[in-house]
Order: sequence, then C-alpha cells, then structure tokens
Amino acid sequence: MDQARELLVKDCMEAEGFRYWPGPVAGIEDRQGSGYVLDDVGWARKHGYGTRLQKKVEAALQSDPDHAYANALPEAERVRYSKTLDGNPVDGMLTAELPTGGSIQTPRHSCQTEAKEELYGDFPAWFRAEKAVTNLAGLYVPDLKKDERFTTALKAWSACMRERGHDYPDPARIREQLPHLTKGLSDTEAHAAEVNLAVNEAECATKETSLVRTTRALEREYRGRLREYRDDIANHQHMQLRALERAKNIYTKATCAPDN
Repeated sequence: MDQARELLVKDCMEAEGFRYWPGPVAGIEDRQGSGYVLDDVGWARKHGYGTRLQKKVEAALQSDPDHAYANALPEAERVRYSKTLDGNPVDGMLTAELPTGGSIQTPRHSCQTEAKEELYGDFPAWFRAEKAVTNLAGLYVPDLKKDERFTTALKAWSACMRERGHDYPDPARIREQLPHLTKGLSDTEAHAAEVNLAVNEAECATKETSLVRTTRALEREYRGRLREYRDDIANHQHMQLRALERAKNIYTKATCAPDN
C-alpha cells in the first residue's frame, strides 16, 4: 500500500506540473524491530536492533531526489510544490478525536490526501478511524503493565537476561542505553554487540520465558474490553483490506506498464 500510495502521489504531482520520484518505503523486515520486545530471533541475529537499517533509511532520505528538485525550484514554485504535496491549512483541515483525549488535524486537500482518498475510498472516514485505532494503546497499556500476569512474565525475562550477563528490568531500558553501549566502537564491533544483546532479548522473550505469549494474549484481552471502539476497529480493518486490493491493482498496472 505504501508503494501504491507513492505512485498515486507521483501522478497527482505531475498533473500539477511537478516532477516527483516515489520514495523508498519500509519493508516488513525493516519494521520487525519496532515492538515492545524482540520476538524474532532470526531477525535479531541478522539486524540486532535495526541500527544499520535505520542508517540505510537516513542515507536514502539524504539523497532523496525530491528534496533536491524542490530546493532547486524558484521560491514561489517551491512554496506551491510544498502546498501541493502536503497541503495548506487555509484550504481546510480534517480533525480526528483521539481515544486518550485531544485531537489531531491534517490538511484536507493535497496530493498525499488525494492518494489516500483513492486508496481508501473515503479519506476523512479512514483518517478518523485510523487515528482512533492506532491510539487505543494509551487506554489499556498502563493497566496491562500492572497486570500480575505481565509483571510475572517480565520478571522472568529480566532474570533470564541477568543470567546471560545483561541486567535490565525491561526491554525499553535496553533501547535507552543502546547508544551508550556502542559509543566509541567501530561499526563492526557495534553491530556485533547489538546483535548479541538483541538475540539474548529475543531468546529470553520467546524461548526461555512466556513474555511474548503473555503480552500478546493480554493485548487481545484488554483491547477486547474497549467495546465502544469495536465499530472503529471493524471499519479500519475493512478499509485496510479494500485499500490493499486497490493497491495491488495500482502497483501491478504501474510495474507492468511499457515504460517500466
């Protein structure tokens, strides 16, 4: 869907007289290390905590042809480029209420929103459902972390890590201290240290203790209690599935075109 969205943005920008190069999108492998605790030993053995992957993304952004193109435009056109791509607040804003309170806004008109409109069919409805569903964690995570089943599993994980020479109360502490642990090391040494720590985290979470199983079960249980958001969750899933089918068609059509 990310790739299809970028292709739709390209079409929209070109229709407005601009050039646009679809940017790189994160693949499944790039996103695997973003959860509370590493749950894939193989991924951890290959990528550690994903530092090299992150550097790869940062390097791609620095060499992004879209930035170079926009910066080379005359000032008036550069401003129009930005408003065309990302929107202009004076042209209208969409507002989504967050489950934890407050709200978030996004421009109603832009090539980014037009691309999402084509993918999801109803961008305002998707925006509101997406912001509701992706921010539900704030409603239940504090209670989940106090649940005795979770604290027991976390203590077992911490004990497992300690037995392996890594004294951490939770996975979040590792991520906080990682930059300091690899400071001054060569890239090879830093990656080796990162991989060693990540593999131990993942093995302790998946093989030696029930931390991953317990956390997943509790997430299902606690999210299931949020009955007032069941319609939002169902609508979000439905729109995601429909968008995926549209994205497949868009991507297939673009990659099979004669000039590609």
